[in-house]
Amino acid sequence: MFEALGQRFTKVFSGLRGKVSESDLNTFASEIKTALLESDVAQSVADNFATQILKIAQERSDEINKSTNPAQKIFEIVNAQLTQTLGGSARRLRHAKTGPTVILLTGLQGAGKTSLAGKLAKYLKDQGNTPLLVASDLQRLNAVTQLQVVGQSISVPVFAPEPGNGVGDPVAVAKAGLQFAKDKVHNFVIVDTAGRLGVDQELMQQAIRVRDAVSPDEILFVVDAMIGQDAVVTAKAFADGVGFDAVVLTKLDGDARGGAALSIVEITGKPIIFAATGEKVSDFDLFYPDRMASRILGMGDVASLAEQAKRSMSSDTAAKLEQKFASGDDFTFADFLSQLEAMKSMGSMSKLMGLLPGSGAMKKQMENFDESELVRTRAIIESMTPQERADPKVLNGSRRARISRGSGRAISEINSLVERFSGAQKMMKKMRNGGMPAIPGMPAMTGLGGMPKISKNNPPPKKKSRSGNPAKRAAEEGS
Repeated sequence: MFEALGQRFTKVFSGLRGKVSESDLNTFASEIKTALLESDVAQSVADNFATQILKIAQERSDEINKSTNPAQKIFEIVNAQLTQTLGGSARRLRHAKTGPTVILLTGLQGAGKTSLAGKLAKYLKDQGNTPLLVASDLQRLNAVTQLQVVGQSISVPVFAPEPGNGVGDPVAVAKAGLQFAKDKVHNFVIVDTAGRLGVDQELMQQAIRVRDAVSPDEILFVVDAMIGQDAVVTAKAFADGVGFDAVVLTKLDGDARGGAALSIVEITGKPIIFAATGEKVSDFDLFYPDRMASRILGMGDVASLAEQAKRSMSSDTAAKLEQKFASGDDFTFADFLSQLEAMKSMGSMSKLMGLLPGSGAMKKQMENFDESELVRTRAIIESMTPQERADPKVLNGSRRARISRGSGRAISEINSLVERFSGAQKMMKKMRNGGMPAIPGMPAMTGLGGMPKISKNNPPPKKKSRSGNPAKRAAEEGS
């Protein structure tokens, strides 16, 4: 979503060269403001952001120009201000002193409240909680059925005594749902409420009555991040009407310009607590302002990538890989296969690559990435014997021909994978010896199909012959 804004920021920063004058700072602040306005950031927020950047940069102008890299100092100022504009630090859910904790979801129709209710329920369940979904949206066609389907898909119970579709009292359902949760000892209650296509008095009054009936510990305003400036207007209306404690952004994976996320915190004074980044129930997590600022400025989000990797890989598998990494054992195709399984559950490779630093410069490569490459790679590895997976050096011509027949892939593809995997093993050894750090749980991503092939003009160095003396050979291999 923030790709366009990130590209604009990159263009603005590229204009900074050497020492910066007062005129340079004024021009820079003006260009930053223009970039924000073009990304649907509210006028008042863009004005304030640019003013703050200029003020801080002027106050620190001596420090900036005395540094070896003035542009980097200004970059740090923008990053800090962007993080602050997005909320400063991650907000956590408040828990009731005596359970259950009641969460009320509000927002316009089409914002994705019902889907969001399921994602939030799964998020809480994965943390060891026992959430209950309450179907209080009795107006929208099939809203109750949709919530029941969502609840069934994540094995979370849904309290739905009324069929909906205009039938039933949402306030009575909310109150009964809360009592049901107390009787069945659920420690979280998520109340889904009705929305409208626009803000109106009837919508506000119904939401207020439901709010007063259940006395929620958290009121979350669910907003579609793709509606641009209207998101801010709607948020302000709900803040003045029903009131809310925090914001949840949905459809953050869309192609809108992202101005809503930058505007909504400052306009309403309420933090963004969660963000939904896809259609899967697992595409949901806490909103980290510092990580989002990092992504907007093209520095990626390695922390989130590492967390996704840890969630996707079992603790036993991760522990074995870490032990192997620490002991110096070779990374094998069997290890790589286990990581392919983890990556499959993490989502699309283009989305994962988008979390890497400098991903903005890889836009075309990411768009053209063939997701079926993972399927083909897996087919090749699964056609290998246990011995071949553990020791790729035994893969002679006849073995590769057999793997080709078993996987349905050309021998050239098997050769290419083995070549790339050899490069991945060398990188693993380099990291063990103090080279570039690995992302926890994902040391073998370099073995994927996107890895560049070795140029014929720059062939790899020839391997040194091994000594016939065992002691001397051991010393050579240990160096």
